[in-house]
Amino acid sequence: MSNMNQITNAGLLKLQHAQAASQTKANSGNNVPFAQLLQKEANRPQSVQFSKHAALRVQQRGIEMTDSLLSDLNQAVKKAQEKGAKDVAIIGKNGAFIVNVPNNVVITTMSGAEMKENIFTNIDSAVLI
Repeated sequence: MSNMNQITNAGLLKLQHAQAASQTKANSGNNVPFAQLLQKEANRPQSVQFSKHAALRVQQRGIEMTDSLLSDLNQAVKKAQEKGAKDVAIIGKNGAFIVNVPNNVVITTMSGAEMKENIFTNIDSAVLI
């Protein structure tokens, strides 16, 4: 029985040592200065976010949010931002998305059928996708 405890304890000790070594290796890459991490995060492209209202409208109106559409929206917002736009209507075959550019947030959306005979107010720009 004593021999079995020694084997078990030795095995546990090796396992703990291996885990500690693994954790040390994993943490060694985290010695990046805070300013560098902050700059990296600030430069990372941010995807548009959807307000609760816009997310509900996407669901209610059956607008299919594909990777391609999301990419198109992100590119349109980037172009609008470069031109100094604040509130933009992004219009495509799937519908229209009203986006607050400084906050990178889709405020509302409507399907293609709903766009007909509607008026967009409180926007300063439009981007066709």
